[in-house]
Amino acid sequence: MDMYDWFYSPSCALNEQIARQLFEIVPEGGPLVVILDAEGHFWPSDTERFACLNLSESFLRDVQERIGDGAEPVVTQVDDCSVVVAQLATERTNCGYVMIALSQYSPESTLANIDLVEVILNQIGLIARLVEKNNLLYELQMKQFSVYSQGEAVSN
Repeated sequence: MDMYDWFYSPSCALNEQIARQLFEIVPEGGPLVVILDAEGHFWPSDTERFACLNLSESFLRDVQERIGDGAEPVVTQVDDCSVVVAQLATERTNCGYVMIALSQYSPESTLANIDLVEVILNQIGLIARLVEKNNLLYELQMKQFSVYSQGEAVSN
């Protein structure tokens, strides 16, 4: 197995595009947002803050299992951050997971504001769906141009 196979996977490319769009709107000093794929690769909005969380593989596996069992979103505590994790998927692609870390929040305060957190999670899902639709429309447009240009080459 090639170690770069994951880099060329559809979910990796989509996650990269989602991250670029999403991280432009995350305010500096705001919540830490992380996109995680099923293979353990991640795209954090702030790499330094993400490194400070020092998340273990067992923590991530536990969260994935809990989401797989239907407990979504998962709300937990890591140091002084309340962490919310949910699945991130579009109509065609399972992108993995999205994590929101809220500094100096307790799980209780996060649960008290879970409606707002779910709105943010839904907006991230919407961004993912729109990026995927844009990609599909682009591919269709390129196919149309290809067919059109081949037709012109034949007629010349």
